[in-house]
Amino acid sequence: AGIAMVEGTHMSGHSKWATTKHRKAAQDAKRSALFSKLSRNITVAAKEGGDPNPDNNASLAAAIEKAKGYSMPKDKIKTAIDKAFGSGKDAANYETVVYEGYGPAGVAVLCEALTDNRNRTAADVRAAFSHSGGNLGTSGLVAFQFDRKGQIMVSKEVETGDKKNPIGPNGAAADEEEFMLAVAEAGGDDYEDADEEWIVYTAPGDLMAVVKELEAQGIQVKGAEMTMIANTPSAVSVADAKKVMRLIDKLEELEDLKAVYHTMDITDEIAEALGLVCVVFASVKANRAREGAGPQGSAPFAFRGRNGAAQHSGNIVARKSDRVKLR
Repeated sequence: AGIAMVEGTHMSGHSKWATTKHRKAAQDAKRSALFSKLSRNITVAAKEGGDPNPDNNASLAAAIEKAKGYSMPKDKIKTAIDKAFGSGKDAANYETVVYEGYGPAGVAVLCEALTDNRNRTAADVRAAFSHSGGNLGTSGLVAFQFDRKGQIMVSKEVETGDKKNPIGPNGAAADEEEFMLAVAEAGGDDYEDADEEWIVYTAPGDLMAVVKELEAQGIQVKGAEMTMIANTPSAVSVADAKKVMRLIDKLEELEDLKAVYHTMDITDEIAEALGLVCVVFASVKANRAREGAGPQGSAPFAFRGRNGAAQHSGNIVARKSDRVKLR
């Protein structure tokens, strides 16, 4: 998350629960702040990869796909890439730093930053933790509670350019069974229904390969990025959940942070208390009959439990639940 993985972006993750921020991220007053973070992400990816061509720089390609997912203009994307290879005042001197700690109720929090001043960023992050009842720790404190995954957003319907029928099906994405086969053929690990779009998950190194294969099958990709998925859910009360969200909000307001992840389990009760919007999932039970597998058969995927960990990093706040696993 991840995915607005940025304020106005709870960027991340799995999406059974989505905030309205996801719908209006590119329209509200925080649009410029979001673009600033996305630009910095592109600049660092270009510089670290040593090549301004996304075809030869997988990290840059992923950063660009993520920016496109938030409707970032092409000229801003180009400017961000150019900045990576500028000089003088146009030179980019950002570095990636990870901050780890615990929030209220022992919820693990992991922050990814792009900064040109470690001291400033560390002080800001520490202040956010301390003012919200949390504690900033040392490297490795909570990282083991997260798994890095690739995440691809695919809209079920897209603009057609036809005035009579402006919206139409996005290839196989319009039908779950067809989409499941397309994701499996593309090399995706699993997928999740997020109302108007699908969220596809991949191994970290397979992200852009899966994007290209989906596009080759005639499916338009809305955006793609790397995210961190919690593997150890933290059950909390509604009161503590509100405290955790205050910490997350403070962290996401920091310009140097590009993503914030946590392990809080978003239950129905907590989602309602936090004002999150329920995204109803389509039934996936029928898929078990595929490939000749009956109700008790061994289909080429499995189902995750409903008590998953919430992700909060990008425009999505979601529970790690109801995903269809393909491999």
